[in-house]
Amino acid sequence: MLAWGEVESDGAGQALQGLVYVFIFVAALGVAAAAYFGLTFTPIEAAVTAIAFGCLAVLLVERQMRRRAEARLEKAVEDLSRLLSTDAQAGSVLSQRVNALNDLKLPARLASIESDLAVLGTVVKQVTETVAELEEQRRLANEDKDKPAAQADADPDIMPEPVIPLELLRQAVTDNRLVFHIEPIVTLPQRRPFGYDLVPRLVMEDGGFADRPDFMPRIGGEEIVARIEADAVDEAIIVARRARTSGSPITLFVPLSRATLGSAKAVEMILTALDANRAIVPSLLFVIEQAEYKALNGKEKASLGAIGKMGVGLSLSAATSLRFDYAELQGLGFRTVRVDATRFLRQPEMFTDFHASDIAAYGRRFSIELVATGIIDEQQLLNLFEDGVTLAQGPHIAGPGPVRPDLQLERPAGLARAGE
Repeated sequence: MLAWGEVESDGAGQALQGLVYVFIFVAALGVAAAAYFGLTFTPIEAAVTAIAFGCLAVLLVERQMRRRAEARLEKAVEDLSRLLSTDAQAGSVLSQRVNALNDLKLPARLASIESDLAVLGTVVKQVTETVAELEEQRRLANEDKDKPAAQADADPDIMPEPVIPLELLRQAVTDNRLVFHIEPIVTLPQRRPFGYDLVPRLVMEDGGFADRPDFMPRIGGEEIVARIEADAVDEAIIVARRARTSGSPITLFVPLSRATLGSAKAVEMILTALDANRAIVPSLLFVIEQAEYKALNGKEKASLGAIGKMGVGLSLSAATSLRFDYAELQGLGFRTVRVDATRFLRQPEMFTDFHASDIAAYGRRFSIELVATGIIDEQQLLNLFEDGVTLAQGPHIAGPGPVRPDLQLERPAGLARAGE
């Protein structure tokens, strides 16, 4: 911008100088005319007078312009000297600062700082490892008292006896106080619903719910267990059919046991219901505990095979060992196998001879997914995902909840309100 201003100033000066010369020329002509006409000079004398006047005027103008140019030059020299002086001072200050930085011995100090940071990083790592160990010890120490009911399902030997006697259970079922809630199984890491367990619960007099371990008989009561499982099949068909009609199909896991498989009448009712609802059959999976599956006799295993041939899937729950014939399970229609997450992560060698990170991938070769149940904290989800387990369920994810009113089976008004 400064250079452009100087160019404009020079151009204006040259234009003004041209105008001055023009004025001098006009003035010289005027002098010649005055001398010729007013003073009766000869033409030659008038011309000489005009030339002399013009030369004198040009000389005066040039002298004045030279003085101005010299003044500008002197000012420019003074400004340049002042700038050079300022630059010299700045250079001196910069040199002093560079010398001061050199005196600080920065390389040695940086090396010392890097050494301190390395030591600090080691300390932080040790503290992190120690905290992790303490957290693990605390979790293991509180495992027994914090373990949820779903986790207790994985080991029948340590489950307490039902707190609700068999006779009270029969009366509750007769009074239509049995409801079915759903508990999600989600995919990892997205945590999107993969399917839902159909969970039987009893509505208590105070409006609360009794869970399966509180009322399901362990010894005897086969007829009431078969009735509960038959009601579960009816509920699952209704929910799956209405969900499919609404445009949001879901997968439901329905409980199944030897009490049903050992009853020809109960098996026939299931087969009839499945045959009448073939459109939603692929949305149903029957869940049987591993202990029950191992104890099946020939008749019961044939009944399980007949149910599987209808197109439904099967799920093996409460697995205490994964050392079984995967090809056999695949042939029967099993799609998932469930293990307790805490025990699987704590002692994987009790379940399999494979490495923990290989067993899920091995099951997928036979189209069987490993499901971790009883999830109690976020760390378990991270560890399971690292081991290749992509399906999980448990109280840390979501507990059992009521089915949407528009999907569930019609019940008496009081019972329906209790389930909400």
